[in-house]
Amino acid sequence: MTQENAQTSSTRDEDFLLPPVDVIEDAQGIQMTADLPGVSKERLAIKVEGDVLTLEGAVELPLPEGIKSIHAEVSAARFRRAFTLSRELDSERIEAAFSHGVLRLRIPKKTQAQARRVEIRVD
Repeated sequence: MTQENAQTSSTRDEDFLLPPVDVIEDAQGIQMTADLPGVSKERLAIKVEGDVLTLEGAVELPLPEGIKSIHAEVSAARFRRAFTLSRELDSERIEAAFSHGVLRLRIPKKTQAQARRVEIRVD
């Protein structure tokens, strides 16, 4: 799995924040954890097109009516991160959980890509 360029031709004019993502691999697949503070489930999108997995989210930080921000350290209100998935991974069986701004994805390996133990017969 590799990280793709964060901007594509359709989104080149927009600025995106790159969320930090941890990737852990085990014998059955990979676990991804992405920090997306300020993003709600309704404003989060997970897409798989071909072998590219894309995570996108829009930050919701509404200001009370009549109040203006005089200083903002976050200029982009959107997160975006893209990864190229290995052919060993089964993108049809991705599981996602989202809680308190943390997205957890489980992407299993295809059955034929998983290691298996071969029994040895003694004759």
